[in-house]
Amino acid sequence: MNDITAVGEILIDLTQTGVNGVGVPLFAANPGGAPANVAVAASRLGASAAFLGKVGDDGFGNYLRGVLEREQVNCSGLRVGPQATTLAVVSVDETGERSFRFIRGADQELSPDDVDLSAMRGGKFLHFGSVSLSRGVSRNGTIFAARSAKQDGLLVSYDPNYRPALWRSQEEAIEWMCIPLPLVDVIKLSEEELPLLCGSDDLEEGSERLEKQGMKLILITLGSKGVFCRWQGESWLQPGFSVQVADTNGAGDTFLGAVLSRLCLRSGTPLENLTRPELEQILTFANHAAALTCSRSGAIPAMPTLDEVEKEIG
Repeated sequence: MNDITAVGEILIDLTQTGVNGVGVPLFAANPGGAPANVAVAASRLGASAAFLGKVGDDGFGNYLRGVLEREQVNCSGLRVGPQATTLAVVSVDETGERSFRFIRGADQELSPDDVDLSAMRGGKFLHFGSVSLSRGVSRNGTIFAARSAKQDGLLVSYDPNYRPALWRSQEEAIEWMCIPLPLVDVIKLSEEELPLLCGSDDLEEGSERLEKQGMKLILITLGSKGVFCRWQGESWLQPGFSVQVADTNGAGDTFLGAVLSRLCLRSGTPLENLTRPELEQILTFANHAAALTCSRSGAIPAMPTLDEVEKEIG
């Protein structure tokens, strides 16, 4: 039994690490993919996690499986397909902010038949993002997994991480990003993604609209400012922590993995009788974890362990 099962893309982040002596960009082949990042972050922070996805029968695919195994993420549901392992080229500017270009491959071929439902049975959360909704049969596989989890009594976590380069138009992105919303219990989104899902860029109004659609816990990440939270009709800003930024890649995934891992430690179901003071402690923990990730390069390689976060909190 796994506390958290993540479904979607796992890929290679070709992340810019600098330039050589004649100005040519240098890249490192880091493991990544938002759902895989969440699974690894949760595992490092004390939860049991599994991952469902698809890679190519190539060196990168073998490497990614090895990463999950070393991070103690159950990857029995990681399938191998004929297409090459997906790549994301991640360029980083002088402030640490990222831009993405994707070379799609095996990740978009995750069909409902590929989804290992046994990985999530008896667990607490099924997590997914919107990248796997952008094209291919992975749309069907992802929504099938979310619906199956809901039917089995799991809570559904969703990150509508909007990457414009993956969609034919913003209208198509909004349509598909909104399709799974009725299934969602916990949503983590950025300030920029809020108006795409609810038509308002006001944090209070937008989060209230999402709550009225049935979402229980709404988390809007605001970078170093922290996170805006709505829970049981209340809303507040949980402050973040400033660090010297090396790379923001994976920070939001670390934050969400931290939140889910803390919720899984609670007795009973993760959201049952959850109080605001308890949730504030969880969000503080998650903000510390995300800040530590920002202080280092890469996504999965930068994610902190439980000991590191607890030491940071003191």
